[in-house]
Amino acid sequence: MSDQIAMSIDPNVDPYGCLGIIRNTDDCIIRPQIFRSFSSTIPDNDFSVFMKDLVINSTKDMWARIVIPREVLNSEIKLPLVVYFHGGGFVMAATVDTPILQKFYTTLAVEIPAIIVSVDYRYAPENRLPAAYDDCVESLYWIKNTANELLKKHADLSKCFLLGTSAGGNIAYNVGLRVAEVSECLKPLEIKGLILHHAFFGGNERTKSELRLVRDKILPLNVCDIMWELGLPIGSDRDHPYCNPMVEIRSNENLFDQMKILGWRVLVIDCDGDPLIDRQIEVTKMLKEKGVQVVDSFSEGGFHGCEFFDDVKLKDMALVVKEFVRA
Repeated sequence: MSDQIAMSIDPNVDPYGCLGIIRNTDDCIIRPQIFRSFSSTIPDNDFSVFMKDLVINSTKDMWARIVIPREVLNSEIKLPLVVYFHGGGFVMAATVDTPILQKFYTTLAVEIPAIIVSVDYRYAPENRLPAAYDDCVESLYWIKNTANELLKKHADLSKCFLLGTSAGGNIAYNVGLRVAEVSECLKPLEIKGLILHHAFFGGNERTKSELRLVRDKILPLNVCDIMWELGLPIGSDRDHPYCNPMVEIRSNENLFDQMKILGWRVLVIDCDGDPLIDRQIEVTKMLKEKGVQVVDSFSEGGFHGCEFFDDVKLKDMALVVKEFVRA
């Protein structure tokens, strides 16, 4: 969905319009036709980074945008690799070339510095979960096997981090749990940690922050409920583990064993203006109790995804991620 739609429609008044979809009276969901312009090389609008698009799986319309600091292009320097999963509640038609993401990529790539590979995945309800997880796991095998010279030359595959915003944070968490069990199969790609940025989690029982911000202008509760309704497997409620990680954390004592063996670390980023903040605090607390190495960065004010709209907050976030990646 375009930034213009996202910012011009009040989600409390027209939640489906905000998501870029139409719900008919028979509950049929219609998505206006999306025209995506694939370009192997992006015009040089930013002289600090070089961007290139590559196809991952044409049958699924999956592709990736590679973002590389220009200063390393003519060198033999290898940088940490950050695989990025964008947000959109699994439903919104965001893509790796969505305009609002470009400054985000650029800032992270330059400030860390790192190679960013932003990955597309299929939307719900056309492709409900776990389709997005499947696609993002596939993207990691694609990176492992890539013949792309830019990645081979400049990305340190032995130092990879999975970063996701909102639904992408949910993906980073769930994909991380999956691939921790098959880490040997991914080599030479070696994941060192997860970065959960305003991760989209939920549950049947409302949290205090969700109720406090029930009519939030960015992510009100009605929109969250619709996205989970359309994104989860048919017949599931919000206590499905894809939505509510606490269900599986409480029921599976060994859930993080492989992650701990591999020495992975987890960075959780959020702010108290996000309706999801209580979810992040709860997950962070439980991860720490389970012995996972966790760093949390919770700030005052803000709102869900505020770093995309506030350059100062984006710079602050980039510095937090830099410290985590370079540790």
